[in-house]
Amino acid sequence: MIATPQLFHNRNECECGHIGAPVTRHRARFSLRPRIYGRPWMPEPTQQLDHRHLWHPFTQQRGWVEEEPLVIERGEGTDLIDADGNRYIDGVSSLWCNVHGHRHPVIDAAIADQLERVAHSTMLGLTHSGAAELAERLVALAPPGLSRVFYSESGSTAVEIALKMAFQYWQQRGGQHRRRTSFVRLSGAYHGDTIGSVSVGGIDLFHGAYGPLLFDAHDVEPGDAEGLGRLLDFHGEAIAAVIVEPLVQGACGIRPQPPGFLRAVRELTAAHGVFLIADEVATGFGRTGTMFACEQERVAPDFLCLGKGLTGGYLPLAATLATDQVYEGFLGAPEDFRTFFHGHTFTGNPLACAAALGNLEAFERERTLVRLQPKLRLLAERLDDVAAMPEVAEVRGRGFMVGIDLGEHDPALRLGHRVTLEARERGAIVRPLGDTVVLMPPLAISRADLVRLVEITADAIRAACAGADPAVQPTVELRAAA
Repeated sequence: MIATPQLFHNRNECECGHIGAPVTRHRARFSLRPRIYGRPWMPEPTQQLDHRHLWHPFTQQRGWVEEEPLVIERGEGTDLIDADGNRYIDGVSSLWCNVHGHRHPVIDAAIADQLERVAHSTMLGLTHSGAAELAERLVALAPPGLSRVFYSESGSTAVEIALKMAFQYWQQRGGQHRRRTSFVRLSGAYHGDTIGSVSVGGIDLFHGAYGPLLFDAHDVEPGDAEGLGRLLDFHGEAIAAVIVEPLVQGACGIRPQPPGFLRAVRELTAAHGVFLIADEVATGFGRTGTMFACEQERVAPDFLCLGKGLTGGYLPLAATLATDQVYEGFLGAPEDFRTFFHGHTFTGNPLACAAALGNLEAFERERTLVRLQPKLRLLAERLDDVAAMPEVAEVRGRGFMVGIDLGEHDPALRLGHRVTLEARERGAIVRPLGDTVVLMPPLAISRADLVRLVEITADAIRAACAGADPAVQPTVELRAAA
């Protein structure tokens, strides 16, 4: 079967005969729908194409192809709209990244304006105004001392870059500093899916299979500052950096750390001359109530990793911010080979940088963080009722990061997944981490929709538990009583 697109001899010729006409004024004579054996291509339903060809992230495909997938066609504000026109509250911010809602006019305009200039240009040997201006804005917003910005495309790579920078820095210092080759992580940590990020991860379900590919890291229990102190006393001269998600760990089930722990980690790392990497990919851009979670304990790390909300949920862009101390450790003559040898094709992509600048403009113009505060209080009040439900073991969270723990169940029951299906029937998109249901709505969600999201989730939990195998119900109730 041979698919042949209908091409015209001159690839710049449009239907009205203009050569090289701007696409904004003329429709190019190029068909994206091929002819197969001379017959017009006929589209198949998206669900069929998906089941035949796609491989979804963090998804057991055998179960996926047994269900009809929900096809999202568009978004408006904090709603997603499916192919049949049904609306759903985006209760997880399209995987924790949407900030101001979908089709936000400020971000849309910023991207459209950039499209009229250039969509992509490399940062190897070149620069552009968007990347430079965004770097200036990020440095101004970040905790003090972070002065340099290195771009990438995902939170995982932002962390990978920080790990590599920390390692290479100490190697280039030479002498006894070359012993600093190990890292410290928190138990249950998740920092992404590239090899370095997985090495400092601590969730066996996600990371265990890749053991032979990984480097070792020291574990410290979240909140155990004394344990970290003992570890640094014993191994400090061999440790390059400590990495944490500030205030709350996301992917292990939305688990907050005790007040003061982050501050203690900073003091201990500073006392031992060890770098602190703050992974704010999930916690940054207002998720915990402030622009960055580090602000709440007045912590300035040596590296700050950003992603997700950086572009308001529009385009892939991440950033690793570092101090002058780190930056200067890579300076030297070309023949010294102290260059940081890392980079991606789409590093600092102009469209993504434009989206990020639009995102920051929306924060300022709409006073997003100020308007968020009463919604944080409202959410906490409504979650008190959810925590009292017999089907719920615990409600955890910080700011707009919420985990509703349903207790321990047979994984084959897929109770968390059942809740997502029930919530979908009621008009909301939520997603579980195992049997912990996560709520992380866009910061721009209205008070009415925030209340409705919590109510839908509560109803979905009741329905999912009622429809489950009765044998598991006492487990839920006993755990809640405990």
